[in-house]
Amino acid sequence: MLFNSHLFLFVFLPISLGGFMMLRKKKELSAWWLGLCSIFFYGYWNFSYVPLLLISISVNYAFGFMMGKGKRLLLPGLLFNLGLLGYYKYAHFFLENIDSVSGLDWKMGNIVLPLGISFFTFTQIAYLMDVKRGEAREYSFSHYLLFVTYFPHLIAGPILHHKEMMPQFEAGKGCSFENFSVGVTLFLVGLFKKVLLADGIAVYVAPVFGAHASGIEPTFVDAWFGALAYTFQLYFDFSAYSDMAVGISRLFGITLPVNFYSPYQAVNIVEFWRRWHMTLSRFLRDYLYIPLGGNRKGKSRRYFNLMVTMLLGGLWHGAGWTFVIWGGLHGFYLALNHAWILFKEKSAIPSFGMLGKAFGISLTFLSVVVGWVFFRADNLDSAFSIIRGMTGLNGIILPDFWLPKWGAFGKWLAASGVHFGTTATPVTGGEFNWIWIMAGIALLSPNIYRIMGKFEPALNLPENNDSRISWSPSPAWVVPIAVMGFFAIINMNKESAFLYFQF
Repeated sequence: MLFNSHLFLFVFLPISLGGFMMLRKKKELSAWWLGLCSIFFYGYWNFSYVPLLLISISVNYAFGFMMGKGKRLLLPGLLFNLGLLGYYKYAHFFLENIDSVSGLDWKMGNIVLPLGISFFTFTQIAYLMDVKRGEAREYSFSHYLLFVTYFPHLIAGPILHHKEMMPQFEAGKGCSFENFSVGVTLFLVGLFKKVLLADGIAVYVAPVFGAHASGIEPTFVDAWFGALAYTFQLYFDFSAYSDMAVGISRLFGITLPVNFYSPYQAVNIVEFWRRWHMTLSRFLRDYLYIPLGGNRKGKSRRYFNLMVTMLLGGLWHGAGWTFVIWGGLHGFYLALNHAWILFKEKSAIPSFGMLGKAFGISLTFLSVVVGWVFFRADNLDSAFSIIRGMTGLNGIILPDFWLPKWGAFGKWLAASGVHFGTTATPVTGGEFNWIWIMAGIALLSPNIYRIMGKFEPALNLPENNDSRISWSPSPAWVVPIAVMGFFAIINMNKESAFLYFQF
């Protein structure tokens, strides 16, 4: 069941919300109701996923319960979770690589990857770590069940912390006028992003990323168009899910942590990771990077820890060398960024004001685009084919609509090896307009959480979250939001899963 489906919007959400509101004063019953609704939501995709989810929850609850009583069970709990994740998500990948090196013909049956296993596993690993640290404790199975399965976050995050969620569940505030206004606004903004922006540009991604498999090498314009199209598809798709998840949760009186905060406006790669998938960044920092030693053991160890963290973060997204390279690239980016920051501080290099900021945003954005090529490509051959195209090694053919092919300038381009004509994966001027529009929104538009900052729409918002444009539940805002919602709903003619569901 998708957030962007009629079944969810007009059947599941009203029923689950109505039942919760009727039971909200009976905390145990309301927790069971919302937990069972969440299991139904999860099982609607494929009921065969449900037993594994319940086994994972039951075992982790038992570990956490006994750890709260003083038992030393953190290591068995971690091994259980990592073993479960490793078997379902990585067994094929590792066996294939062992087979390719050793020549052993090891085969496995078809393993169905359970939906959202990375998210509910990481949520529970964080819980066990917090129990070990004395920061969390849960003796109510119904509350723990709800904490893990809570449907606004279950499939694609955010990754939750027990200590920030359970007090809210126990408070049972329900849907006030403010919560309803904030929740509906965020949901409709997210629905608009998903249906009209992310899905609108998605059709241009597959032809470029599938070109190499069809025997076509994308040339310069095609390769950049495909890479940018995916860059913005992923941006608006994940931004949409994050907004909708936070908005849906506010309808129940629960505030989720912010998970997406205009990352393409980051001035460096460190800031990018403070804005993109923020709860995953927090998890990797708190439960991997810092335990490895963080920045406490010298610069070399710090860079090593960054690389290990990002390589594992890449592998978390998918079992494939493309994800490993993507993670390695970002590990290298982060190490280079931290080294530059130290050099800049010691050398007293000026920031160059707005010009320096614009350069930083541009360099960060281009670095991220290169990384997304590996993130999206089906295999390394396809990824490197697009990278070759982006560097002009597959030839440079400018579409006829893009530049005039006459005069001295045209002759100079032709002499430089640039040609005009039909590219391998033809791109039209109208399709290019999608890139300019989305670049303008992603790089220049104000953030929705800043616009709604006075109403604290999410947890853990940056301190400088003020905005000159301020949202309020008034007719001046209701009308444009309603129009966005109307156009999104009437265009929900096909269901498309969110990209992060595959992780």
